[in-house]
Amino acid sequence: MTQQPSVSVVVPTRDRPELLRAAVRATLAQDYPGLIEVVVVFDQSVPDESLTELGSGPARVVRVIRNARTPGLAGARNSGTLAAEGELVAFCDDDDEWLPGKLAAQVDALAGDPAAEFVCCGIRVNYDGHTVDRVLDKDRITLDDLLRDRMTELHPSTFLIRATALRNGFGLVDEEIPGSYAEDYEFLLRAARSAPLINLRTPSVLVRWHKRSYFAQRWDTISEALQWLLRRYPEFASQPAGEARVAGQIAFAQAASGDRRGALRWARRTLRSNPREPRAYLALAVAGRVVRADAVLRTLHKRGRGI
Repeated sequence: MTQQPSVSVVVPTRDRPELLRAAVRATLAQDYPGLIEVVVVFDQSVPDESLTELGSGPARVVRVIRNARTPGLAGARNSGTLAAEGELVAFCDDDDEWLPGKLAAQVDALAGDPAAEFVCCGIRVNYDGHTVDRVLDKDRITLDDLLRDRMTELHPSTFLIRATALRNGFGLVDEEIPGSYAEDYEFLLRAARSAPLINLRTPSVLVRWHKRSYFAQRWDTISEALQWLLRRYPEFASQPAGEARVAGQIAFAQAASGDRRGALRWARRTLRSNPREPRAYLALAVAGRVVRADAVLRTLHKRGRGI
């Protein structure tokens, strides 16, 4: 029998002790015969060394480290990736949980395609008592696919990547993005430039959306980060609908932050690229005080979607 590759699971965390323990336990409970190493990275918070006690024997190990790089999510993920010892590296947010069978299915998918570097899967979104499955009807994801659509089904907690691709290929998570917002999307774009991503059509991660999200109300950071993304990826110009989607998100963020003039400017840019982009009209409604931004988000989240 061929030995299964070792897997390191990087879990960045900050001030979510109970959810963190649930995330770690769900990871360690995977029915996977290979070694699972969980690297918990404490970002701007005091490490809890007692988490190491959740490990069970040589095949289930928990390590606790500090974020030694840029403060924030991107730096924490990179600190964990560089400390990881596994042949494969996975991400899991501290408020999410892997569902049974997730890891084994993804490892098998990578083993079946030696040219592939990166595999994702569907998600089960939980928000305010509502649960919605989000699964892409595609087996392969290309760069053009991602330019057209963020595909929020491709959540960081679903990522499983060859360690060699992270260290000697498309690279680590970018730490220059303002506030680490959309770092996962930029990471996907860069990975897809290197090779198409494998996608499994199964919701194998429970993703919690809740009011404690660190980006729920950081509208200025969201706007700045998305403008950075448009500058970094001129390829958006080849996909007008995709460019309009990001511009519409910026318009909405500007409106939500109270910058009516900025919202109108970005809404106009959005509609020039795609007159059918709904985010432009939502931004205009928020800027005109027809509806509140938080009301829009609550409605979308209950359907397992975001802005």
